[in-house]
Parts: sequence; C-alpha cells; structure tokens
Amino acid sequence: MPAHRPVSTDARRVALASAIGTTIEWYDFFIYGTAAATVFGPQFFPQVSEVAGTLAAFATFGIGFIARPLGGVVMGHYGDRIGRKGMLVWALLLMGVSTLAIGLLPTYAQIGAWAPVLLVMLRFVQGFALGGEWGGAVLMSVEHAPDGRRGVFGSIVALGLPAGIILSNLVFLVASTAVGTAEFNAWAWRIPFLASGLLVAVGLWVRLGIAESPVFARAVATHGARRMPVVDVLRSSGGTVLLAAGTYLAISSLGYIVLVYFVTYATRQLGLTLPMTLTLVMIAAAVCSPTLMLAAHWSDLVGRKRMMRWGLGGLVGWSLIFFPLLDTKSLPLIAVAVIGMLFVQAFYLGPQPAVMSELFPTAVRYSGSSLSVTLASVCGGAIAPIVATYLFAQTGTSTLVTVYMVAVSIVSFLCALALPETFRDGLSPRA
Repeated sequence: MPAHRPVSTDARRVALASAIGTTIEWYDFFIYGTAAATVFGPQFFPQVSEVAGTLAAFATFGIGFIARPLGGVVMGHYGDRIGRKGMLVWALLLMGVSTLAIGLLPTYAQIGAWAPVLLVMLRFVQGFALGGEWGGAVLMSVEHAPDGRRGVFGSIVALGLPAGIILSNLVFLVASTAVGTAEFNAWAWRIPFLASGLLVAVGLWVRLGIAESPVFARAVATHGARRMPVVDVLRSSGGTVLLAAGTYLAISSLGYIVLVYFVTYATRQLGLTLPMTLTLVMIAAAVCSPTLMLAAHWSDLVGRKRMMRWGLGGLVGWSLIFFPLLDTKSLPLIAVAVIGMLFVQAFYLGPQPAVMSELFPTAVRYSGSSLSVTLASVCGGAIAPIVATYLFAQTGTSTLVTVYMVAVSIVSFLCALALPETFRDGLSPRA
C-alpha cells in the first residue's frame, strides 16, 4: 500500500461539501419516487385505473433516468474541460429549481393534460441534474484524497445516498402523519418538494466555497483539456464503461425496487401503513450507512474488487429470499428483508466511488464515471419499478419479480469479476 499522506483541511472540507450537496440531490430525486408510489397516480393520471395510474406515475419516474445519461454527457464534457466545481453548482441549482416547481405544479383536475406534461418535463430536468452530480461530487472528493484513503473519502460522498433516503422519507413521514389522508393527498404531499428550496440554498452556499480538484488542475496545466472527452473515453475505454455500468446494474435495479416499488407493494399488498413502510426504509438506510463506510475502509486495505464481489454475490442470494420474506406478511420478517437488502448493497456502494474514479484517466474521468453510472441507471433503476409492477399484475404473485432480481444480480456479479483491481493505482494526471 502507498504511504498515507496527512489529510488536508481542504480535503475534509471538499468531502463534506460534496456529501452535503449529494444528499440534497438524492433527497430531491427520492421524494419524487415516494410521491410516484403514493399520490401521483390519482393527482396526475386520474382518468385511468389504479394499476394503470401507478404504471404511468412510475413511467414519469423513469423519465428522470432517461435524462441522466444526457446530464452525464453534457456535464461530464464540461467537467473534464473547465472543471468539476462549476458543474456541481449547476447540477444542484437545476435540481433545486425543478423540485421546487413540482411542489407548485397544478394537478390534472386544475389544468388537465398539461399537468402530466409539465410533470414529465420537470422530472427530465431532475434526471439531467443528477446525471452530472454524482460523477462530479465523487471526483472532487476522491481527487482531493490522500493515497491509500480514496475509498474512505469516496464513501463520504456515497453516504449522500442513504442520507437522502432517510431525509426524503422522514419529511414524507412527518407530512403524512401530521394531517389526515385526504389532506395529505390534496396538498400536504407538496411539502417535501417545497422544503427543497431551503436545502438547495444551504448546499449552494457550501459548494461555492470549495476549491477546484488539484488533480484536474495539474492535468490541464500539463496536457491541456481534451476537446471531446466523451468521445475519447468511449474510444479508449468503451469496454471499461460497459463493465463498470454492468456492476451497478443490480444495485440500481434492486435499490429502486426497495425504495420505490416496495412502498406501493407494502401498502397495497402487505397491508402496511405508509408511515410504517417509510420507517422500515429509513431504518434500512441507517443500517446501510456504517456498513458502507466500513466496506470502503476495507477496500483501501484489501482491494475494491473483493468488496464488490462480496456485495454482489450476497445480492444474488438475498434476491432469492427478498419477496418470499415480504410475502409472509410478518412485520419482523419484512424488516429483515428490507434491512438485509440495503445492508448487502452497502458492500458495493462503499468502494464504488473510488473504483469509478480509478478506472479512468483524469482527462476523461468525469465523462467515464458519469456514463458508467447513468447507463446502468437507465437499464436498471429506470425500469425496475415498472417491470415489477407489470410482472405482479400479470401473475398475481411475486415469483417472476424474484426471477428478474436474481437475473440482474448475476449479470452484475459477472461484470465485477471482469473488472481490474485498482486500489493500488495512483490517480494519474495524464491526459
């Protein structure tokens, strides 16, 4: 292992700022998913059946994932040309404005077909912003980190994921329990979206005060910026992009089955209340957080690949028992199923930021890492709630959903086996 260098104040500040901003981005992204699972159907698609309305709401949720590669390409391009910091500020600003606008959006009963049209447009902006957010936040933290600590510093940003889950579900929990069901469906569902305005203001204030990545600055000073970094990374490392995306496919798919589809399944099929369902998700995210940090620390010692294999191998096994545990309708077993799913995923999520950074050279790192994650999100999380809803509606059982979960988990495990080990490599400033 390389000798550990002292951790600078700038490195700590950048890691914290990146984590805060990413938490806000994920909060904004996840409150949409919770709303899609609970209220968007009757509010924006009341003219169709309950199942069709849920599918339509989940389809608008998936629009965000379709926009993510575009955001990754555009912000990755400029992030590799002019710097990471500016793109992070733009990503947070776009996400905040679109989320606030959703909270103010009239429903179908008020403006007719324009309501779902505008909802789709705003969701597209959300997805575009998140597509550029993850790569930039991760690179700022990892590129500031000392050698031998990149896993830990990257995982601080990764904590934004469970933190965003907890924060979004907590706000929804408070809103849904503070008023009756009728009031929540009528207007209180808007509160989590409107609260985003304050969070984004805090995030922008924090991000504007951090320094640009020193690794990126040295690379540009030495070699200059690439003219078309997205084209360059696909030409030189296209296979790596696909393999890296493949490793994330199961995490994205199964993550959104837990965070989005499970909310609908639990309240409509298992008989759980919405507050209880959201509480279970928050507990699972809380358990995920320390596990994620521990896995990242271990990846600095024994390698990223080993941690990723453990997580994805465990995901294959847990996918087999997830819905059977849910279908017992026993609250303790349901809790075990949900908590166990995010616990296993944490072994991948911890080292993931460092892995995605180490796989690509500095000049195309923003583009390569963003493309890898967003491609997997389109093929995974974008369609997973829709696929699960459709399969259950067609068969009346969760068996085919289980088959789907196991299949994507196996694909990701095999991709992880094919990736090279990177934890001993330096972050070369080569162009």
